[in-house]
Amino acid sequence: MRKFLSTSLFLLFLSGCALTDVIPSFWDDNQSSRIVDVYVKATNMDCKQPHLSQVSSIRDDLQWFQLYSESKGWLQRDVLKLIKPMQDTVEDFYKRSKEKQGSEAYCEIKKKLLIKQSKDSAQAVLGRYDL
Repeated sequence: MRKFLSTSLFLLFLSGCALTDVIPSFWDDNQSSRIVDVYVKATNMDCKQPHLSQVSSIRDDLQWFQLYSESKGWLQRDVLKLIKPMQDTVEDFYKRSKEKQGSEAYCEIKKKLLIKQSKDSAQAVLGRYDL
């Protein structure tokens, strides 16, 4: 009986450790505001104008979001994973815009993708529980 109990407790603790990766972080006004800023900037991007300053502003907001979230601690892993694909999209767009002005068509494709990613991220960040 003692062996069964110790094995059961071990499995309970082991599965509990595995669940820490799915614990959602809680509401944060600063994160919520910044992710909506990213959504607004992506939506208002004007592909007829130079892209670098516009995408640089989005890149800066995502960097702020990342550094702020990392500073809050390990429970923020969910939102960091959430914004990673958007950071990759922005980084590609930024590099291309820095080298040379990309085409309007390229900008429109990236803009559409950024709007989708930022909208989904905003909905997830805004939908968290408030303590």
